[in-house]
Amino acid sequence: MIAREISSQLLEFTNMKLYGYLGIVIVILAEVFLFAGNQFVGHWFTPIVWTGYILFVDAWVFRLARRSLLTTDRVELLILVFISIAAWWLFEFYNTPRFWQSNAELWWHYHNLEPNPYLRRLGYDWAFATIFPAMFLTARLLMVTVTKNRKSLRPMQLRTRWLYLLIGIGATGSLLPLIFISEWLAPAVWLSFIPLLDPINYLRGWPSIIGDLRFGNYKRLLALLLSGGLCGILWEFWNYWALSKWTYTVPYFGNVKIFEMPVLGYLGFPPFAVECWVIYIFFRSLLTRPPARFENDEVWISL
Repeated sequence: MIAREISSQLLEFTNMKLYGYLGIVIVILAEVFLFAGNQFVGHWFTPIVWTGYILFVDAWVFRLARRSLLTTDRVELLILVFISIAAWWLFEFYNTPRFWQSNAELWWHYHNLEPNPYLRRLGYDWAFATIFPAMFLTARLLMVTVTKNRKSLRPMQLRTRWLYLLIGIGATGSLLPLIFISEWLAPAVWLSFIPLLDPINYLRGWPSIIGDLRFGNYKRLLALLLSGGLCGILWEFWNYWALSKWTYTVPYFGNVKIFEMPVLGYLGFPPFAVECWVIYIFFRSLLTRPPARFENDEVWISL
């Protein structure tokens, strides 16, 4: 049974669209040129390798689900890219909350960046543009494979007053790092937008984790958590070897690292994917009405 499932998945893998193979080639060549000492690839490695990853996973998703960002939902991809860039600049603001006084960064620090400010900005935006698509495509892939046949669990009901309490907790957590500048408040940045925005998305009739749990559907939540963990490991693995890279300073076990990331930081990647999804849904809700249908295995809005 397991052998048959593996064979089936390999067959799907070998029949994907051409750009998926192009993505694999980009990732492999980026690694080859990086370790060969190519300066251009070394400095632009992060956006290059993640572009290859997105091409590969998107093609695989299309092969399995007959829908993907690059084939059937290109307009949504553009929206997603814009939100991804904007959201990460928001996180950069948290990392340098007093940028008009000092360039001192609290938690992550960039090294060996492009000296030309215009090219450096292009590099920033290109890298930031890959964050949401990479995680959401990975989550979609997991939803049509790993969590596809997962049964529904017991529904979880939250009364309206609890939803407003969550919003209050999220608002407090999202404001504290801007008011009290402290390295200890890093978890608030990566967690607070979930209780702030997910209840709002639910109350406004948009897809939400709370809405999923209300019907006992944990598949989307699980896929997002797994996606965050997987992409987080790849981010840190690929970042470790790049010439232009980031490092971290955190006050708790900051010297105990896997690659450049302190070990406790890996716990933040799974909820980070959930946070990015609720941010995407919230800002997406400002553009159109709620979708008439949003299936249990979907991650982005299909026009």
